Amino acid sequence: MNLKKLFLLIISLLILIGGAVTYNFYSKIYKPNTIKKGFLYIPTNSNFSEVENLISPFLKNVKSFLWVSNKKKYPTNIKPGKYLVTKGLSNNDLINLLRSGKQTPVKLAFNNQDNLKKLAGRISTQIEADSISLYNSFNEASFLAKEGFTKKTALAMYLPNTYEVYWNITPNKLRAKLLVEYRKFWNKNRLAKTKELGLTPIKVITLASIVQKETASIAERPKVARLYLNRLQHNWPLQADPTIIFAIKEKENTANTVIKRVLTKDLEINSPYNTYKNLGLPPGPIGMPDLSSINAVLNPATHDYFYMCASTFHIGEHEFSKTLAQHNRNAIKYQKWLSKQGINR
Repeated sequence: MNLKKLFLLIISLLILIGGAVTYNFYSKIYKPNTIKKGFLYIPTNSNFSEVENLISPFLKNVKSFLWVSNKKKYPTNIKPGKYLVTKGLSNNDLINLLRSGKQTPVKLAFNNQDNLKKLAGRISTQIEADSISLYNSFNEASFLAKEGFTKKTALAMYLPNTYEVYWNITPNKLRAKLLVEYRKFWNKNRLAKTKELGLTPIKVITLASIVQKETASIAERPKVARLYLNRLQHNWPLQADPTIIFAIKEKENTANTVIKRVLTKDLEINSPYNTYKNLGLPPGPIGMPDLSSINAVLNPATHDYFYMCASTFHIGEHEFSKTLAQHNRNAIKYQKWLSKQGINR
């Protein structure tokens, strides 16, 4: 073999080797490597080994992902969060996504939670934070004092709705976001209506929580709200059975107990939530009202009723009356109906 042929052979071999190396390099970086679509959740403070375990089910070739990750210095630049991994991503695209921290937001939703513990539990199923850390944040004394709440009114700050947040949002940042939403909700129009009623935002929500518990009928809520407002404005006790139920549960520490019937003896319970013995509103909300109940208080119906009793004709609604005599007749009918149904408690 002459020198010319040898030279050409060497050149050809180098080209083949270079092509193979280039193709291998290209394949590791740019060839599709994700085999399915799904959400990848990377917890706060995860190390690269933990990320590898979490992401492996998405990958066709784990070794190539590790190689590119090291080249792009991803192990020292891990960002926690919820990421949407789509099928057919290259290692380069996948690592760029994870390094960028461009998470897919969570649609955080909650409604009608009776207390902060239940609220924290509901939220914890949707984001990274656990219920204990959320509850401690929501119930933090210094935060409540600074923002004008107490432990009895703290629930008023959380308005049932859907909020867009990141999965790894911290409890304190979530708390701050929900406070901003609360402040936005109480705009000039709502504050003006609140002032006309002689109430405050927290008192509106407290009354709305009673309305919420009193009737499941959204259409009836403005009527119920006006009845309670009539009583407040005439300095009458609210005499709201839902507050008695709340007082019983608080005293007995039985939040999940179902009480369908309030007994005469229950009206003597010693509690600031007993609206048969105490004038005005209770110290805070007895539950989380939804927007329909809040709007019912802000936009009540017009009537001069002072009494209501659960209806035996339209279950879930009420019979309204102006006089105690008429109310007593309605109450007797309802008590007889409860007994006939076998409802003793």
